Amino acid sequence: MPHRDQEIVMLRRELEMLMGERQNLLRVVGATAALIASLDSKRLPVGAVESADLVATSINSLSEETLQDALNAVRAEIEEEQAVAGN
Repeated sequence: MPHRDQEIVMLRRELEMLMGERQNLLRVVGATAALIASLDSKRLPVGAVESADLVATSINSLSEETLQDALNAVRAEIEEEQAVAGN
């Protein structure tokens, strides 16, 4: 039994680590989506437009649920920063 308990503890830690990494990735994707949405592609250099298009294509390939999770993850941070800046 102790060996099985160790395996469970290790799996739990791994899962917690993966969930933490998922949250970090969701924040990155959410912030990137917000940035891409705010860009005016007519004012960007050609290289930047190509990069923005690649990012936008990648974001658009996400499931709607994952994209919504990403936007929600960053929305709270953006609103918090705006509240602090407003004070």
